[in-house]
Amino acid sequence: MKLKSQIIPGLIGVLFFASLFGCKEHEKKVLRPRVLISSDIGGTDPDDFQSMIHLLMYADQFQIEGLISSPYGEGSTKDFQDMIDLYEIDYTQLQRHAPEFPTPTSLRSITKQGGKDAAPFRGYTIPTEGSEWIIKCAKKESEQPLWVLVWGGIEDLAQALHDAPEIKENIRVYWIGGPNKKWSINAYTYIAEHHPDLWMIEANSTYRGWFMDEDSPEDLKGDAFYKNYIDGRGAMGQDFIKYYDGNIKMGDTPSLVYLMNGDPNEPTGESWGGSFEKINRSSRNIFLGGSSLEDKVAAYGTIEWRFEGPELEVPEDSVVFEMEIQNQTWPGLYLGDGIYGIKYSSKKPEKGYYKSSSAISELDGLEGNYISTFPWPGNASPDDYQLGANWYSDKVDETLFIEDQQGAKTISKYRNEFLMDWAERWKWLDK
Repeated sequence: MKLKSQIIPGLIGVLFFASLFGCKEHEKKVLRPRVLISSDIGGTDPDDFQSMIHLLMYADQFQIEGLISSPYGEGSTKDFQDMIDLYEIDYTQLQRHAPEFPTPTSLRSITKQGGKDAAPFRGYTIPTEGSEWIIKCAKKESEQPLWVLVWGGIEDLAQALHDAPEIKENIRVYWIGGPNKKWSINAYTYIAEHHPDLWMIEANSTYRGWFMDEDSPEDLKGDAFYKNYIDGRGAMGQDFIKYYDGNIKMGDTPSLVYLMNGDPNEPTGESWGGSFEKINRSSRNIFLGGSSLEDKVAAYGTIEWRFEGPELEVPEDSVVFEMEIQNQTWPGLYLGDGIYGIKYSSKKPEKGYYKSSSAISELDGLEGNYISTFPWPGNASPDDYQLGANWYSDKVDETLFIEDQQGAKTISKYRNEFLMDWAERWKWLDK
């Protein structure tokens, strides 16, 4: 009886500690990062399809709460749904290796349509299904922040912040800027001016280290990775060749792998998704009446031209002239009281030229130049947007540049590591 009385408390103790261990294991699974993707998939650049395949192959490591279609062009939620269809074919094989992979049905249910047009001068318009979904997810009770990973235009996030600014306390943003910033400049400047306290990683060029492969081993260059590790593996592998002939671009993927490697709470540290530094201002130059080659601005900075003309009886933010900048056309807007304006951001260092056209004679045929230089954010200007304590961007150390791409080496040095990790996952789809 004495022995039995000793054994029973011992068993109770073992079961107690086992239950604690089980709770910790459960907690660990629950604490997978919460992510919401806002993407221009199907829009101007097919690399989002590649990034979506990568996301789906690592979907077991995240709580995916939203897939927002925010394109410029013809993209829509159907492009997300088409990728989920491929995932569904591969789902059973993937789940054998990790039961946490989300069901295709659950992914379809969180796919929402965001805005399809660039924001006007003020930076926001009306709510979309996508912006409202961002708010809903951000307000969900959780011990974790919601990571909003923006792979295209930032309009839906700007709209969400305008409609529910309190969500800033619950979200963290990693934005692939650069070219997306150029197209989304009005929404970006709204956020920088009115929500400078947002927790933001603004990656204007660092992300390019994902696909700038000059220093890579031969088996990882160009389409070699596709031929060696993807070709013939699963429905997603068969689809991958459709985008850039299988060449790895996936310029949005650094936002995701940032959460997979390193400490995401410390952007200045090391990560597959790059290393960044705090910035306390966002470059902005306002030119009244035009600019010339004597005017230097920071690449990725905001260039704002304002012109005087007749007072019009049209709503503010009406498009009344056009500006051709670097062979692309941008809308010019009426700001009221006889003032007209347009914003632009260069996606790289460049010697730029612009020319306007309009039925309004005072706004027709205006010509000028500018020079954008690195590093970003460049020399301080009284026009700059002043940022809060948690805004991060590309490192200015020139030893971390690849060509003229600031900060790109903070990602490219891990190229072998992150691609070979992915290669192991492709083996899961072997027949």
